[in-house]
Amino acid sequence: MMQAASITQYGDADGLSIQRRPVPTPRAKEVLIRVHAAGINRPDIFQRKGNYPAPPGVVADIPGLEVAGVVEACGAEVKRWVPGDRVCALLGGGGYAEFAAADEAHCLPIPANLDFVEAACLPETVFTVWHNVFQRGKLQCGETLLVHGGSGGIGTTAIQLGTAFGARVYATAGTREKCDFCEQLGAVAGINYHERDFAEELAGERIDVILDSIGAPYFEKHLSLLADEGRLVFINAVAGKHVQMNIIALMQRRLTFTGSTLRSRDNAFKATLREAVENHVWPLVEKGAFKPIIHQVFPLAAASDAHRLMESGNFIGKLALEVF
Repeated sequence: MMQAASITQYGDADGLSIQRRPVPTPRAKEVLIRVHAAGINRPDIFQRKGNYPAPPGVVADIPGLEVAGVVEACGAEVKRWVPGDRVCALLGGGGYAEFAAADEAHCLPIPANLDFVEAACLPETVFTVWHNVFQRGKLQCGETLLVHGGSGGIGTTAIQLGTAFGARVYATAGTREKCDFCEQLGAVAGINYHERDFAEELAGERIDVILDSIGAPYFEKHLSLLADEGRLVFINAVAGKHVQMNIIALMQRRLTFTGSTLRSRDNAFKATLREAVENHVWPLVEKGAFKPIIHQVFPLAAASDAHRLMESGNFIGKLALEVF
C-alpha cells in the first residue's frame, strides 16, 4: 500500500486528503517510479474542482501530471530503464503519491545537476512550451515572442527557452516584482497588466508569436500586435473562449491561430514529444542554461496548502510536493 493525496470531494482545496491506496502495477511498457517529488500545475486545480477529468485508463481521483524519482520496477517490455534509474516523467495523472506508473517512453533521465524537486517540475511545463511555442508556434531565432503570465511555471519556462534559442521575449505579469523577475530571466521587458496596457506598450514592436492562456479579452489586442505571418498560440482561455474575427484580415496578413492540450494526447504523440524535448531542451538543462524556478516545496500531506497558494497567485515559478 502507499499514501496518496486524493480528491475526496470536488470543490475547494479541503477536498484533497491523504489516503492509503494500492501501489500501481506497471503494464508491459511502463515503469513503476518511487516518487520523490511531484510538480503542481494549474490543471490539477481544475481536476480537483471537477472540471478536468482524468483520461480513460488513468486513476480518476489522484492529481499529478509530472513526477521525479527512482525506477522501482519495470514492465516485461521495458527496454530503456532498469530499477535504480533516476527519472522524471510526464503522467496522465496519479503523481501525488508515493508510487506512480509511467510509460517508459514518457520518462527522461534526471540530469546530474538537478535534484528530484527540480526534475519533477520539468516535464509538464517543458513539454507544453516546446510543443506550443516551438512546434506549433514555430518560433525562430531573431523573432519576438510575447508570453502572458510570465512569472508562472509555463511563463518562466517560455521566457528562458525563448531567450536560449535566440528570440526576443516580452512578458506580462501582475506585479512589479513579477515583472522584474521576468526581466531577470531574460525578458526584454515585463509589463504589469494592472498598470499598463500591453498592446499600447508593444505597439511599435514586431510580435511574431504570442503564447496566450487568457483567451477572448485579449483577442483583438493580439490581432493588432501580430506581425504579418504571426502565430497566436492558445494553451488556455481562462477569461473567455468565444470571439468574433474578420476572416479577410487573417487571410491578408497570413496569420495562424492554433493551440493544443497535452493530457488527452495519445501515448505515441507524447513519446515523440519526449524525444524532441530530450534532443533540444535537455542539453540546455545539463549545462545549466535552463532550470525550473521553484517557489516553494510542500510535503505530500500539505497538498491542499499548495493548491491554495497556487490559486492565490502569490508565487513565482513552480510549486512542488516532496514525497520521500
